[in-house]
Amino acid sequence: MSRPSEEDRRLLGGRDVAEAGLTDWVLLTGVLHARFRIPDYATGLSLVAQVGAAAVAADHHPDLALRYAELDVRLVSHDVGGVTARDLRLAREISVAAARAGARPTSVGLAVVELALDTSAVDTVRPFWAAVLGYTDDDGAPHGAPDEVRDPHGVAPSLWFQEAGPDPSPPAQRFHLDVWVDPAAVEPRIRDALAAGGTLHSDAEAPAYWVLADPQGNKACLCTWQAR
Repeated sequence: MSRPSEEDRRLLGGRDVAEAGLTDWVLLTGVLHARFRIPDYATGLSLVAQVGAAAVAADHHPDLALRYAELDVRLVSHDVGGVTARDLRLAREISVAAARAGARPTSVGLAVVELALDTSAVDTVRPFWAAVLGYTDDDGAPHGAPDEVRDPHGVAPSLWFQEAGPDPSPPAQRFHLDVWVDPAAVEPRIRDALAAGGTLHSDAEAPAYWVLADPQGNKACLCTWQAR
């Protein structure tokens, strides 16, 4: 296959993806995600084969996870570390194949969870967490970053390190969860969290993220691609 053009290597932001009108797909942590309900496992296997054939023809490599009643697809241009026009084209092909197979798109429950550690010594603690988790600690990786470590298999949550000012006393909470969701899912999630006894700690950075706390004050962030 020929090398992608410069236009096909250009990284697309959340607004670009939203304007593309991909109704079956959600942008989470710089990756396109889709979930399709399948009528039976045999249909899922057939759909996987069709997606695989389209991916080979496009010289592209989506991640596929087939379960009994669902097929999850993740699309990203690994060579540039984000979503490009190549992903949009393949996403449309996959949506057409899914519709023909009788698979129904659903974003219910579709989310990406990250672990976040507040620390004033990123370079000191990052190697330890990479080792103990068996993660990749490679600043030069195309899809990596110096402030995070990732599961090399792309299955377990990534761990990123949030810079915190020096503090002689341990804070009440060093770890928190970042839960990345479709912007359309934020309000229902906040509503459910409040109904479950939580509180809205801060919406100062909305719509990029909202900070919520459980009844004991432990915090988590609901995050979207917006305002980034």
